[in-house]
Amino acid sequence: MPRFYIDSNDDDFHLRDEEGQEFPNLAAARDAAMMMLPDMAREKLPDGDQRVFCVNVRDERGATRYTATLSLVGEWKQTE
Repeated sequence: MPRFYIDSNDDDFHLRDEEGQEFPNLAAARDAAMMMLPDMAREKLPDGDQRVFCVNVRDERGATRYTATLSLVGEWKQTE
């Protein structure tokens, strides 16, 4: 089974996956990476009104095969 590495970045902290995990294919690694994004956001909220969360999936050769970004943008609205 191929090994993939899922790196993460939340604008404050970058984590490079040095161990990796075995997944049946790239699609399964992508699914795992996508599921990380909401958890990353929950851990950092409510820490400001703007934040970018990113995950990258690398293959066994170290090539980036997939990238996903979740952006949080909050803004106050004037009320009358």
